[in-house]
Amino acid sequence: MKKSNNKVEEFIRVDHAGERGAVKIYEGQLLALNTLVKDENLKKTIEEMKVHEKEHCEFFENEIKKRNIRPTKLLPLWDLLGVGLGFGSTLLGKKAAMLCTASVEEVIDKHYLDQINQLGPDEKELKQKITKFREDELHHKDIAYEKGASKEGFYSIMDKIIKTGSRIAINISEKV
Repeated sequence: MKKSNNKVEEFIRVDHAGERGAVKIYEGQLLALNTLVKDENLKKTIEEMKVHEKEHCEFFENEIKKRNIRPTKLLPLWDLLGVGLGFGSTLLGKKAAMLCTASVEEVIDKHYLDQINQLGPDEKELKQKITKFREDELHHKDIAYEKGASKEGFYSIMDKIIKTGSRIAINISEKV
């Protein structure tokens, strides 16, 4: 039984870090859109997706407090990298900004599905929340492709870098 509790703690720790990271990516994108890049439509899209990420983040923030789980020690680094990724991807243009969302969401889709498949009946509420959040993330991915995300040429390299970075952050945040 102890092992499954550790697993749930890891899930909540990493999901908290990930959802907070998503908020930070969108904050970075909005920073670029409010200063250097003028695209009101893209800004509106990102603001709408950020609302979901904040809701997800708040849920895991509450779970961390309620269950007395230690958040990842690397939150300040993830915050910085998230804002940097969001800002940088948006400076590269709308396609890159939307690819950033699509790439991250594709990693999160698999990550959440793995968690859903591992959670038992004793974690029904957590499982329902992660299932709902996964649906939100898949919706964000669809929006990103509708708004111009591309994996052609340079973007295929960017996709691989973002996905690799996301997977590394997941693996580290589960443990540290």
